[in-house]
Amino acid sequence: MSKLKSIEELKKLRENLQKGMQIRTQTGTRIIVGMGTCGIAAGAREVMSAILQELDQRKIEANVETTSCIGMCAREPLVDIEQAGLNRVTYGNIKPEFVPRLIEEHIVKGQVVPEWVVARMGSAGI
Repeated sequence: MSKLKSIEELKKLRENLQKGMQIRTQTGTRIIVGMGTCGIAAGAREVMSAILQELDQRKIEANVETTSCIGMCAREPLVDIEQAGLNRVTYGNIKPEFVPRLIEEHIVKGQVVPEWVVARMGSAGI
């Protein structure tokens, strides 16, 4: 992140962060994309772009975040989906063309896509 050069930039940053927190609180939907070096090399940027585009097209509000490498480099790109009251699900080897189905089944219909699941975490952990 570059240095803030004015109070207006700081206010804008604060507004954006507050909006993200509000979306997370209201929708309870959080999508996390692994963007470590291994994830980027495997196509995580393209997956992230596809997720943002799909959510925008469907007018779905979700908090989309990035994370660094978690050590499952062979399964990158990794995408976690966490919704209020449900287990967090980690999907592996996600390609941009998988994103419409992932959003439709997991976010819209609330159904896990079993063939892409790498892990599930409940409130007690994995």
